[in-house]
Amino acid sequence: MNSSRARTGYWWYLLPGMLLVTAIVVVPLAMNIYYSFTFYRGILPPQWIGLENWQRLFSDAKFWTSFRNSIAMIVAMVVAPTLLGLVIASVLFDLVGKRFGGKVASFLRATYYIPQIIPIVVAAIVIGWIARPDDGAFNSILATVGLDRAQQNWLGDPTWALPTIMVVLIWVQIGYPVVVFMAALARVDPELYEAAELDGANWWHRFRAITVAVIRPEIFVVVLTCTIAALKVFAPVYALTRGGPGTSTIVPSYYSYSEFFQRTQVGYGATISTALTVVIVAVSMVFLVAQRRAEQAEEVR
Repeated sequence: MNSSRARTGYWWYLLPGMLLVTAIVVVPLAMNIYYSFTFYRGILPPQWIGLENWQRLFSDAKFWTSFRNSIAMIVAMVVAPTLLGLVIASVLFDLVGKRFGGKVASFLRATYYIPQIIPIVVAAIVIGWIARPDDGAFNSILATVGLDRAQQNWLGDPTWALPTIMVVLIWVQIGYPVVVFMAALARVDPELYEAAELDGANWWHRFRAITVAVIRPEIFVVVLTCTIAALKVFAPVYALTRGGPGTSTIVPSYYSYSEFFQRTQVGYGATISTALTVVIVAVSMVFLVAQRRAEQAEEVR
């Protein structure tokens, strides 16, 4: 009787968190799904229109363009930072740390992480100055070294706007995997590296056979969290290009925002954000299943 009362008593500690999750996540999500089946402009009561918004969504070229741009964001925020982060973390831990000491490696790790703690609006203002077509720093450097023909309107030209944002996102994102991977490498037994060196393994052999194999769980975490961040990226696009020029840099979250607040098409904006939520949940489930299978395969070995 006492043990049963004690078990039920724990639920009271969970109640504040459950109420917050309900108020901040569950209720807004349910309302968003409901609005996706309505015509609603934010003033008069919403009108139920069934699947009309969803039919419009699947034939909306702008929506599919935004998802194609999301693939570029995944390259910039997941693929490039993860691969570069693996190499940089391994070099800092296995080479720089051994030759110059742990303090030097920690200092370099902190410098890579600085873009993560800079407010994105501040970073966007700085990048905007650097990429200005007339007197921007980057074009001025190109002119100084005699590469006048390479000067571009980096954020105003549809050809160059998306690649420019991708470079900015790589710079912003690179510190996160470096910090996570270096923390993971700290739990690797140093004798593994010493034994590999005695066997004649060079840095690449140690990186492939020890580093990647041991920190595989952290690689899964970084890839999953960065993929979710890439799919719902909003602030850099809003601050730098607002989806333009044209639709060259538009992404689903910004498209949803513009439908919500600029065109006051609340029902259609809710449809875009609901579709984005479904994609994020599906991608997360695929990653979790893949991680579980990889762990099971590792246990069998």
